[in-house]
Amino acid sequence: MADSTATLGRLLVDGFGRGWEKLRPDLIATAFTPDAVFVETPFSAPISGIDAIRAWWADVPYHQSEVSFSSGEIYAAGPWFSTEFRCTFRRRRTGEWVEARGAIFCETRDDRISEMRMYWHRWSGGRETPVP
Repeated sequence: MADSTATLGRLLVDGFGRGWEKLRPDLIATAFTPDAVFVETPFSAPISGIDAIRAWWADVPYHQSEVSFSSGEIYAAGPWFSTEFRCTFRRRRTGEWVEARGAIFCETRDDRISEMRMYWHRWSGGRETPVP
């Protein structure tokens, strides 16, 4: 099971990352089950359902450009997988570069992500930066 979950995790994270890089909420949404839960940070309220997840990501293209996403090795156990990630982007409003690094923890069902929890931290110019 771990090998197949790791393979599935790689496909899902790569697709998610491509969607983020291309600023395509519809592409990001293909990684999730219809009833998926997305938690952006440990302190964020869970976002439930594919429509709500798509709506959350639909706001990102208004704030980010020139996005680059990469992820590390996939660690899998049963239906769960995790990976570290790095994402850089330029803030549209200020032109400032932001680097976000963190980890993604996912549960899968029916070859899609049923729950994604992201734990990440943002830096810009050597200092922490607020959302978005």
